[in-house]
Amino acid sequence: MPAQALQPDDVGPSWQSRCIVALLRLLPIKKRTASAAAVQEYVRAAASRPASHEPTGLGRGVKVTLKNVAGRPIYFTVPAANPDAGNYVVFLHGGGYIKEIVRAHWRFIGHLTRVAGVRCVVPIYPLVPHATAKDVVPVMGELLRQLLDDVAPAKVTVVGNSAGAGLGLAAAQWLRDAGHRQPNGLVLISPGLDGSISRPEQVAIAARDPVQDIPGIREAGRLYAGDLGVAHPYVSPLNGDFHGLPPMIVFSGTLDLLYPDSIALAAKARAADVPVELHLRKGQPHNYAGMPTPEGRQARAIILRAVAQELM
Repeated sequence: MPAQALQPDDVGPSWQSRCIVALLRLLPIKKRTASAAAVQEYVRAAASRPASHEPTGLGRGVKVTLKNVAGRPIYFTVPAANPDAGNYVVFLHGGGYIKEIVRAHWRFIGHLTRVAGVRCVVPIYPLVPHATAKDVVPVMGELLRQLLDDVAPAKVTVVGNSAGAGLGLAAAQWLRDAGHRQPNGLVLISPGLDGSISRPEQVAIAARDPVQDIPGIREAGRLYAGDLGVAHPYVSPLNGDFHGLPPMIVFSGTLDLLYPDSIALAAKARAADVPVELHLRKGQPHNYAGMPTPEGRQARAIILRAVAQELM
């Protein structure tokens, strides 16, 4: 992973991307984070009727097994044609720490498994209100430590989107602080890095963001923080120390109200001598790397190469 950060490209979004953004603006997605009350209501409803985390949409050529580790479900996917070979990917799903893994995540996991020939480990981590950051981050760090020890010297890459990307970064910081081996790389897709959402420029960006709004994201961060407070690195890993972390690849778009934090992450990583590659695409929304657009396909090609390549 080269030590560089890319500025927003000069090429505007593709027509496919513009169509998807227009469609997203017509859907009621943004209303889910338009207010703290909307997030609180969602958390109450999800706590009473938890969503299923069972795999859907993995596609052909992928085998999946479920194990219970320390009381939590963890799924393992392998390529059906070659189940005992390949690098490892730990995939951490997004959802603001309040939403369960969904079909789009499983499609992406299936794509990684089948096309890159990797073995994916998918922890179903506890969500608000059943757990907060002080519970989730150490558990995830310990799970990574155990996997890294068990499969050494195999390559292990942590891939996370949105909140899952923030969790992956926080877990890497936990590993470093505890004196354990780091994963070989972090792939952070539209990462949620600062629960405060306090940058002045984010207000203007939020007005253009087709899927997220500031009040709800702040509330989700507050609930996830519990008694730690949103500034704690477990909740806002952008506030943590970056020294000794693994190389990173980061994807973000200028229609994502979180994108200024990705720029700050790249700067902090460079200052700590951590190799970082920032792909910041003009006119792209949150999680564009998973979308059926030319920009999404380009991002996925980069990710596939990163997780499949042999250790240097």
